[in-house]
Amino acid sequence: MAIKAVFLDRDGTLIVDKIYLNDVDKIQYLEGTFEGLKILSDLGFKFFVVTNQSGLARGIVQIENLDKIHAKIKDDFAREGIIISRFYYAPHMTDSGHFSRKPNPGMLKYADYDYGIDFKNSWMIGDRMLDVEAGHRAGCRSIILEGTEKVEESNFKPPEYIAKNLLDAANFIRNATKTHSQHLK
Repeated sequence: MAIKAVFLDRDGTLIVDKIYLNDVDKIQYLEGTFEGLKILSDLGFKFFVVTNQSGLARGIVQIENLDKIHAKIKDDFAREGIIISRFYYAPHMTDSGHFSRKPNPGMLKYADYDYGIDFKNSWMIGDRMLDVEAGHRAGCRSIILEGTEKVEESNFKPPEYIAKNLLDAANFIRNATKTHSQHLK
């Protein structure tokens, strides 16, 4: 049976975007992150982090440090009772056009191959329109966190919701899930 997932961008969505984060000690979580993911976890969603990491291709970020950063994030969430099923990252340059790199849906499709995703009942949350587009291309609904990009300035299809933070996004998904369930009755 396919699982319902929430795909999460990393920088600017879960943690403060430090631009090419390469130091595990510089991780800072954004407001509402843990509370929001607890709500979504209680709704039965599985979590996947999907992150473009061109810093690897540029030689600015070392793979050992990326692995440590992801392990710490996973451990910090686990201590809060939140399980991140897997981290997927695209180590390609911004202009590569690689299938893995957002706005392409590669990382979401890899999660489908590995876990079996019900895209119609899944969500992509990020702080950029590249995230929104990757979710739409994979077949799920998307939410953008306000502050980084203006939706109206993008050529991509707009998100289903513009949220203040992950807690706001989680409340929107909870309400959308309830509404969807009521229509099925």
